[in-house]
Amino acid sequence: MTIVQLRAFLAAYTLGSFTAAANDLGTSQASISELIRRLEEIVGLSLFIRGGRRLIATAAADELRRHAEQSVRSIDNGLEALRSMAALEGGVCTFGVLRNAGYYDLSDLVQRFHVLYPQVKVRLIGLNSALVAESIASGELEAGLVVLPVLETGLLIKPLFQDEVLYASATRDPALGPMTMEEMAQSQLVLYDAYAGWTDPTRKQILERAQMRGLSIDPVMEVEHVETALSLVSTGAADTIVCRTITEGSSFPKNINLVPFKEPLYDTIALAQRESTYLSPATLKIAELAEKTLLARMQIV
Repeated sequence: MTIVQLRAFLAAYTLGSFTAAANDLGTSQASISELIRRLEEIVGLSLFIRGGRRLIATAAADELRRHAEQSVRSIDNGLEALRSMAALEGGVCTFGVLRNAGYYDLSDLVQRFHVLYPQVKVRLIGLNSALVAESIASGELEAGLVVLPVLETGLLIKPLFQDEVLYASATRDPALGPMTMEEMAQSQLVLYDAYAGWTDPTRKQILERAQMRGLSIDPVMEVEHVETALSLVSTGAADTIVCRTITEGSSFPKNINLVPFKEPLYDTIALAQRESTYLSPATLKIAELAEKTLLARMQIV
């Protein structure tokens, strides 16, 4: 059974004759008649009673009509989506980015996308990865960049970039060697992403490692932004954790020492979307642009 046969059937059903259907579809009456004949062979039932000036639809045709309309509509919607993908003359893009997107050369993502596709509306949300994943799972966002691991199920995850997480302190001597969980549990800590708390993927990795050793991590301060935490660290008030990409920024305090963990720790940045769903053309394009930006940065590093 082909889409051409279904289109011929629907035209004949609606217009009441093979000739009218042929005129509507821009083909010959003989072609329409042959398409219907083959369709009847496939289903093993007569679809029309021939004779007289108008075709008479059978009960089989009445039953087939609804399913044929759904099939043709689905194909038409798919073709329209492909045409929109080629033109991108409209539509809406909903995408989530990392809270610290600027450090990953993503601060101008919307601007670059708008230059390429000025007719597309953009809704870009920058949140902690745990919240971005939750928004994707609920359907509020189509896709987004997240740091792994995330708790949400039903997501399709594509890892893109690994960023080492380091211990940052203005007072600890790097000559003491790598940071252990035991030492970290005894340290004065300021941690950022206070709203997300221990659902934050980086914090979650730290907590799991500590709990495996029977330890607890209890920060003396929690703030929302990494810049605030680093400002406190630079005064010697507390220590924190930070990914290597942030340390390479021009604004990173010069007096902060960086120490790797004895058991190396990484943020894995990934592209996430819901399973079994197709991204809209606009969101697919901005996701591709974000992925290219991250991969280009990885090549530089």
